[in-house]
Amino acid sequence: MSEPTTAPRSLFDLTGRRALITGSSGGIGLELARGLAQHGAAVVLNGRTAARVTGAVDALRAEGLDATPAVFDVTDEAQVGAGIARVLADGDLHVLINNAGIQRRGALVDLPLATWDEVLRTDLTAPMLVSRAVAPHFLGRGSGKIVHVLSVMSEVGRRSVAPYTAAKGGLKMLTRAMCAEWAPGGVQVNGLGPGYFRTDMNAALLADPAFTAWVEGRTPAGRWGDPRELVGAAVFLSAPASDFVNGQVLYVDGGMLAVL
Repeated sequence: MSEPTTAPRSLFDLTGRRALITGSSGGIGLELARGLAQHGAAVVLNGRTAARVTGAVDALRAEGLDATPAVFDVTDEAQVGAGIARVLADGDLHVLINNAGIQRRGALVDLPLATWDEVLRTDLTAPMLVSRAVAPHFLGRGSGKIVHVLSVMSEVGRRSVAPYTAAKGGLKMLTRAMCAEWAPGGVQVNGLGPGYFRTDMNAALLADPAFTAWVEGRTPAGRWGDPRELVGAAVFLSAPASDFVNGQVLYVDGGMLAVL
């Protein structure tokens, strides 16, 4: 039997690849950027606030990692177009991770329409805008990876988070629609679905002993996740290892969705 032509370790090697991660000036986005860079990628960090993005870039560079900034608002179509044009003018792009997102809690019956629109525009429309801006480049080359950061809320609902649940559920289906359209052109579009993680977005929940007890009891692993535990899945979905994986969602939730 002949030996495989590709050494197993190369399947997860991102050397020579450039990745844009939206909403990466902190939190999960920054951890994903750090993880991809540690596996060889040149990472482009994105956010709306120049000072925060620059600070995150400087932090990664201090660790010896290849990082550059891309400051633009992912909810603004004109800014997205101009921002992606600048990113591509600076070099090739191989991976897009749509991570930018917000959460607004409140009873649906009282929720202002402006709040609904804000969440849907950030968590669902923005990934469409950025992906659509990048797709022609990927399709023209015949390869590319798009990873949408979803949530367990793409599958289940809870009280007080209706806009977020609607957006993340929609993003799951957008992942499949993009797969249907772009897979024939060599592009893989998949989702990464975190469970409950220790992030700034969840600070209020983390501070609530009753909610933390619920998370620990509801999750088979018995704890909250650490953002660093998302890196392996993100690297897989960004690397050659996932070249025949398309339209799928990889949930990293400590087993929450697997059990009642």
